[in-house]
Amino acid sequence: MKIIGIGETVYDIIFRDNQPQRAVAGGSTYNAMISLGRTIGKDLLFISETGDDRIGRMIISFLRNNNISTDYMTVNKGTKSHISLAFLDENNDAEYTFYKDHENASIPDTFPKVSRDDLVLFGSFFAVNPMIRPLTSKFLHMAHDAGAMLYYDVNFRRPHLKDLPVIMPNIEENYRMASIVRGSSDDFQIMYGTSDMAEIYRKYVEPFCKTLIITDGAKPVKVFTSPDEDPLMFDVHTSNDAIVSTIGAGDNFNAGFLYGLYKQGKDNNYISPSDWEQLIATAQRFSQAVCHSIENYVSTDFINTL
Repeated sequence: MKIIGIGETVYDIIFRDNQPQRAVAGGSTYNAMISLGRTIGKDLLFISETGDDRIGRMIISFLRNNNISTDYMTVNKGTKSHISLAFLDENNDAEYTFYKDHENASIPDTFPKVSRDDLVLFGSFFAVNPMIRPLTSKFLHMAHDAGAMLYYDVNFRRPHLKDLPVIMPNIEENYRMASIVRGSSDDFQIMYGTSDMAEIYRKYVEPFCKTLIITDGAKPVKVFTSPDEDPLMFDVHTSNDAIVSTIGAGDNFNAGFLYGLYKQGKDNNYISPSDWEQLIATAQRFSQAVCHSIENYVSTDFINTL
């Protein structure tokens, strides 16, 4: 079993009180993969692209230093790497400003071999970006046809609302190929204009994918697995440690969930309610751990708590 991530890379500059505090390599899938590199340490591949600059070299080096293969990374000649400015508010939540060159983005046109017992993580705008959709779609179809478990984190942000009519077919195609769809209540409310998560599952997700995980801050995590049954509900157990930053909380929820699948040896077979309880608990531990540092991923010390 191996875990393959496909997603964007950015370099995050984090501000508090309008002053820069830290600069770290990031990106939604990237953050999750770094945490998996630190906790699993093997069988990890990342498919992405960077600019042809010093930031790009730093991003690639950081992957390698955290036990992740970069054999399927593309360096786009003559371009600059993506930059993100993250401004932390009084609740340590971030407001973002992005500087990205979506039109010149590209990824490799050759992909790693995918097996039935592999796990594939994808999501965010990268997974629906029309400029690279032919290639991302090609890889996702290949992984789906191989029988791998595909975990899709919607991670939809309001600045892309204007793009929704164009990218909705890509989102729905992602639903169709995914084994599990995950998103926050905010993601779906922005996309569909309703806070009724049961309606969102039945009307928009379930026709394509039977399994939906919805996170909602400190509110219980909901797992929908059938339109005829109530969702499984899992309370969020908060830590007493001070929250430093919520950047990467959702990304590391994904990392924790995949870590649990990897350790349990789960593939596309049935996940029992007791399995769900353990997987969601592990996902929450990863998510909470990252909130206690200014980085986007769990610390190396976190390994000792698993």
